[in-house]
Amino acid sequence: MRLKYLREKHHMSQQRLAMNLHINQNTLSRYENHRREADYATLVVIADHFDVSLDYLMERDDDASSYRARTRK
Repeated sequence: MRLKYLREKHHMSQQRLAMNLHINQNTLSRYENHRREADYATLVVIADHFDVSLDYLMERDDDASSYRARTRK
């Protein structure tokens, strides 16, 4: 998952992102370090937060634009 990359790209601390996502900072750390997998609902929240597709977030696609951005064209 590209979570850590996106967080750092947006110059956010784990604490700030966890607060924005309404999750515990320890949980976020475990997601970033691949010690825990986020459920589908959490993945959607993360993708929406960074305005990227789920495929991009999960490293299945290199196009960072979200579905919303693709359909606006």
